[in-house]
Amino acid sequence: MTTLSEPLRTTPTPPAKATGPATSRLRAQADGMAVASFILGLLGTLVLNLLLGPCALVLGALALARGTTRRGRALLGITLGAADLLLLALLITTDGTVSWHIGS
Repeated sequence: MTTLSEPLRTTPTPPAKATGPATSRLRAQADGMAVASFILGLLGTLVLNLLLGPCALVLGALALARGTTRRGRALLGITLGAADLLLLALLITTDGTVSWHIGS
């Protein structure tokens, strides 16, 4: 039994994790964003890197911020999106154009 001079000792309870249909829906959306980021980054290396590169960067960052379970794909999407923009900068400086071609 505690007395008035002795403080009551309790252990703090950790905050409850949010579970349920809303959380699983947000996680599924984040997983979809991670996959879309990867695909857009991959396609951006071939065509429309001015448009698809930034989209891959944004979708990858949003997927990571929302706690995706496909973290590797989101990181690959971000990496490929950055590579798209670097490829665009390289093409502009060497050719003076925003598209690339094979041959002369």
